[in-house]
Amino acid sequence: MLRRPSPRTIGATMALADGEARPTRFRDRGEAGHRLGGRLMPLAGEDPVVVGLPRGGVPVAQEVAVALGAPLEILVVRKLGAPRNPEYGIGAIAEGGAEVFDPLALAELGIDRRTLEAIVARETAELRRRVVAYRGQRSPPRLNGRTVVVVDDGVATGVTDTAALRAIRRQQPRRLILAVPVCAPDSAARLRQEADEVVCLVEPPVLEGVGQWYRDFSQVSDAEVIAALSAAGNAAA
Repeated sequence: MLRRPSPRTIGATMALADGEARPTRFRDRGEAGHRLGGRLMPLAGEDPVVVGLPRGGVPVAQEVAVALGAPLEILVVRKLGAPRNPEYGIGAIAEGGAEVFDPLALAELGIDRRTLEAIVARETAELRRRVVAYRGQRSPPRLNGRTVVVVDDGVATGVTDTAALRAIRRQQPRRLILAVPVCAPDSAARLRQEADEVVCLVEPPVLEGVGQWYRDFSQVSDAEVIAALSAAGNAAA
């Protein structure tokens, strides 16, 4: 059963009533970030830190950081995909050791502990590779006592975003905000238990895939992530 949107939530849900405007698809991640940044402008006075989730969340976060005049950082998160269907998330891991698992998915697919450990080990290796590629020798951002805006390009199941929020929560930020262009309503309801606020431009009643809300949803490369960080003064060293 879905919860009603929390009063803490900033953002617009999809209009359903006759005569009300319906949002159009985003041209690309950059345009989505520009629109999201406009919605987040009230946070500019809090000296926030914008944290993008590579890869797809970084181009969105880059525009948000520009709008808020805020530093751009990253937190590397990896979805744990099912053995025969990698796109089906059964959990996620994040920098700092945060892990999230979907017990219902594990039971439904009959994934035993040994198989799960193998998946975690493989994705942990990729997570470490990306940390080195993106951040180099730089230390992870210090987020204690800060307003932190976590940005992704959209939320379907929400497992990766949950892992990211839990990893950042360990650093005791002053406020922890999740901001996305589009989000599945049931996932948004769960994520409101993890973040202090959820900012979502569009919550369609049915979300078949994040990509359907973008005209251009091309895969983001490592080079594009590194370029965004370089433009923000956070290039790998």
